[in-house]
Formats: sequence, C-alpha cells, structure tokens
Amino acid sequence: MSDILATLAATIDARRTAEPGSSYTASLLAKGPARCAEKFGEEAVEAIIAAARGDRENLTAEAADVLYHLLVMLTASGVTLEDVLAELRRREGVSGHAEKAARSTKS
Repeated sequence: MSDILATLAATIDARRTAEPGSSYTASLLAKGPARCAEKFGEEAVEAIIAAARGDRENLTAEAADVLYHLLVMLTASGVTLEDVLAELRRREGVSGHAEKAARSTKS
C-alpha cells in the first residue's frame, strides 16, 4: 500500500536540488520548512471542510493533497517517510492511550 507513497517521497526528495522554476515541488522546498508547513496546514483545513460537509469526492482529492504536502513538509524538515514509518512500527500494538500518555511524560 505504501509503494505509491514511497515513490512520491523519492520524487519529492529528488526535487530538493532542482531549480525552483522547474517544478512546483522544487519551488515549495526552496521556500523552506515554514512555508511548506503553512501549505500543509492549508490543505489539511480543506480536507477537514470536505469531511465535515460529507463531500466524499472532494475529501478524496484533498486527502491526496494533504499526503503530498505532508511529504513535502517532511522533506523540507529533514524527516524521511521511512522515519515516520519506523515510528508507526514502533507504536504498533501499543494502546493509543498508553502511547499518548508516554509522550506526555517526555515533555
């Protein structure tokens, strides 16, 4: 299932060294992590609105945008998809309540 995400993450990573004028991804990455985070947030809000309205078709499209912009934000911040997947693997089989409680004691 994550093959498409791995392929997309690799494509985004390859755009880090591209000229900003050559691709949308390169232009976002050139603006830095803060702008990539803002764009991710904008797309997340659009997905939330689509979900709240029960607009399945638009939610599907917005969710794809959210995943893309999440990967761009991660790349801009030096976090790989594999880093995130490793964290998910670490959490596998752990109660969500227990995992959240463990995180709050680290803060």
